[in-house]
Amino acid sequence: HMAKEFPNSQFTGYDISEEAVSKGKAHAAEHGLSNVNLIAKDVAQIDDIQKYDLITTFDAVHDQADPDTVLSNINTALKDEGVYLMQDIAGSSHVHNNLDHPLAPLLYTTSCMHCMTVSLSQGGKGLGAMWGKELATEMLEAAGFSQVDIKEQEHDPINYYYIV
Repeated sequence: HMAKEFPNSQFTGYDISEEAVSKGKAHAAEHGLSNVNLIAKDVAQIDDIQKYDLITTFDAVHDQADPDTVLSNINTALKDEGVYLMQDIAGSSHVHNNLDHPLAPLLYTTSCMHCMTVSLSQGGKGLGAMWGKELATEMLEAAGFSQVDIKEQEHDPINYYYIV
């Protein structure tokens, strides 16, 4: 939708799934979007340097086999004044802090049954959806992001929005 709303901008999308990229390319072609470039590639292997003004990920980093490298590559790919927006599950890295979270049982179940297995099947860290804001912040800072601003949206109680 962003490519349609901002026709003077260029959009690049990465996905490890050839099928997802093929579907995305078909969708872009169907809507006449010539400002979209979709690439089938593991984001832990991107090598872009200061190329992008804005990079976004949505519920994706915790699924990666090598999230540390992914975050570092994102930082490298951003222009000096670029912004990274990472939307990810709202939770704490510490189970005891999530005991009153109304969706914790669902989120931990989804994490174990999908998120962790996706990462672990690739020999990865297996962070899972409930990796939490403490670890997310620590990893963003380790990747070279100096200021991490975490926002919550009233319409979206499930996610945090990290702006770096």
